[in-house]
Amino acid sequence: MSTGSYLDRYRLQLDELAAKGRLRALQGRSGRDFTSNDYLALSGSERLQAAVRAALDRGTGVGAGGSRLLRGNAPEHESLESLAATLFGSERALYFGSGYAANFAVLSTLPQAEDLLLLDTLAHASANEGARAGRARSLRVAHNDTAAFEHQLAAWRAQGATGRAWIAVESLYSMDGDFAPLQELMDLADRYEAILFIDEAHATGVYGTDGRGLAAAFEGRDNVLVLHTCSKALGGSGALVCGPRIFCDFLINRCRPFIYATAPSPLMAVAAQEALQILRDEPERRIELARRIDHAHRTADRLGIPTRGHSQIVPVIVGEDRAAVELAAELARQGFDVRAIRPPTVPEGTARLRIAITLHADLASIEHLFSMLHDAWPGTRPQDGHS
Repeated sequence: MSTGSYLDRYRLQLDELAAKGRLRALQGRSGRDFTSNDYLALSGSERLQAAVRAALDRGTGVGAGGSRLLRGNAPEHESLESLAATLFGSERALYFGSGYAANFAVLSTLPQAEDLLLLDTLAHASANEGARAGRARSLRVAHNDTAAFEHQLAAWRAQGATGRAWIAVESLYSMDGDFAPLQELMDLADRYEAILFIDEAHATGVYGTDGRGLAAAFEGRDNVLVLHTCSKALGGSGALVCGPRIFCDFLINRCRPFIYATAPSPLMAVAAQEALQILRDEPERRIELARRIDHAHRTADRLGIPTRGHSQIVPVIVGEDRAAVELAAELARQGFDVRAIRPPTVPEGTARLRIAITLHADLASIEHLFSMLHDAWPGTRPQDGHS
């Protein structure tokens, strides 16, 4: 038996991370926000605050006091789920405490032992963890490659498989800022009688009529399940799983992360419901955000800073971990909050600055940020991006 400290093996791993330039630490908020997912600046909006204050005045509790199957099922949860189902066009919605929990819950519970689960290689860590915890065979498929998805589906069926196939993707990818080919994937799901699970985390509130997201045209179908987070553009916390009633009923009865977790705060359900109302009442927020997104990409192009995609998530690939960290630190000294993203969150050799365009930064601030990034880049130019 080792005679060293109980903590030595953990310290050694932290030292190894530090040597690679990958040691993480919590940082406070400072500088102009170019890193949060609060795209519509709703987290501090007067309407959300007023809705929560009114709920407190009515006697709404801060905590739920138990799981949804016990005494934790509050009227606020059910009211939110009812509105969400109506807004997104699904039979039912189910509210979870976080997007991570919802992703994990769906993929560890709904795909069955005889099924096949195909995940895009850039799918969120929560989706991958859910797949590992579930009973279905799972495979990772090349990013946004519908031909690769079809190859796996056809090969599985050719082997005589009798289960159901699942395709799990994000409509907008959180680190590359690019969009999934949802129509092609939907067509593929129909041809192979598969179920399409779409994580709309970064699209809900930003895209589509009334902020319904990029999957709006497909919701309500019996082979589509959609996750809408309440913690990004909606400004609160939690997530809504929207889809056929039978899927939601199955989660209530078989999903351990739902059954055995204390229900989300009723106050957060109130905030999420008010945020959904704001999406319908204040379309000007999305219009203005779209203007700032376009300005960011045009400014980057003009300055020769290659970016990926054309969304509110603007990744600038630096390559080496330490270089990305140092560049983020220099921008912080200039008053901009931009974070460096390193492996394993992104692939090796693709450390990057993840610039988020939100309503917290106006056009002048966006212009200033990219000018500072252009001036601060050490030596060589940024690595080529792709559209």
